[in-house]
Amino acid sequence: MLKKEVLDRLNEQINLEHFSANLYLSMASWASAQGLAGTAKFLKEHSNEEMEHMHKLFDYVNETGAQAVVGALKTPPNEFKDIKDVITQTYKHEKFITSKINSLVDLTLTQKDFATFNFLQWYVAEQHEEEALFSGLIDKIEIIGTDGRGLHLIDKELGTTIAVG
Repeated sequence: MLKKEVLDRLNEQINLEHFSANLYLSMASWASAQGLAGTAKFLKEHSNEEMEHMHKLFDYVNETGAQAVVGALKTPPNEFKDIKDVITQTYKHEKFITSKINSLVDLTLTQKDFATFNFLQWYVAEQHEEEALFSGLIDKIEIIGTDGRGLHLIDKELGTTIAVG
């Protein structure tokens, strides 16, 4: 059985992953409204991936005999300056999620919950991939730019980028 503090933090992470899915879906809608079909496709796929992350945590909690709790979510932002703003905010959000995962992993070690520690290793690796993906996209945007053809190339690139995890 999960200790209360670990269970509370796992439930918090479930809700953070759910918020991430909503955030990326909101960003996808913004991109679609801007005529950025490739970006919208990429962000919608990324939203689906975050829901999978949430479900994986949800199932783990329930498999331990505890109860996963899905709480109310705050409304994600839906206005963005430009495509660079969207990708930069996504990168910052992924870094925040990484910090939460790392803190949760640390707690499982402190609590000697080695099963949950082992389970969370997938998330540690996943977050490394997420940060690398978005850092690389920011680098591409910096190199290519977002004026005219640059925006078209970035949108096209995102449309063919496979979400990790």
